[in-house]
Amino acid sequence: MKRRALLALTLAVAAGGCTSPGTTRPSEDHMTTPADQALLAAASAGDPAGVRAALAAGADREARDARRRTALLLAAANDHVEAARVLVDAGADPNALDDQHDTPWLVTGVTGSVAMLEVLLPAGPDLTIVNRYGGISVIPASERGHVDYVRRVVRTGINVNHVNNLGWTALLECVILGDGTKPYQQIAEILVAAGADVHLPDKDGVDALRHARDRGYHEIVAILSR
Repeated sequence: MKRRALLALTLAVAAGGCTSPGTTRPSEDHMTTPADQALLAAASAGDPAGVRAALAAGADREARDARRRTALLLAAANDHVEAARVLVDAGADPNALDDQHDTPWLVTGVTGSVAMLEVLLPAGPDLTIVNRYGGISVIPASERGHVDYVRRVVRTGINVNHVNNLGWTALLECVILGDGTKPYQQIAEILVAAGADVHLPDKDGVDALRHARDRGYHEIVAILSR
């Protein structure tokens, strides 16, 4: 409950968020063809054969739904890896922003899908594009306890000390919004090994080490004190 309340507070004080799955509809400012609509539907449903057929029928690989989501973003948000692979092979943009300022790459930090990360990497995603919280993918992944994702994404050269609009880094979110359990201990270890600054403070001047001490996260304190 404590973590949920803090998350609710962040929603109240920051603009932004995550893409969620949903039914696709044509965008009002981007008229889609029947082939475009079939592409969006197939990507959302995780139907790689349908994606191929729609592309063969002339669908625009960057067609948008009513929320400005492309087929690749829909596939990424729903973790439809094979559908995403078809789209990447067809040249779909991993950096296409929707109306919530999410991209196919950014949502991998929310889902924690390492498989999707691997599919998108060859497409050359921009690791510096931020979501509407001002965060990059490693930050929501650290907050949500996606250990395997964090372990993989830090090897891409992503900036582990990036600060979002709340004044939090991935390490700060791991401590502040995590619960101190084993996944968060592992993430703290991974981030520190990747160069995370344990003394980088939040907007109130409090660093991750002090936050961990205040919460009684003794294992994380030990990791950050090395």
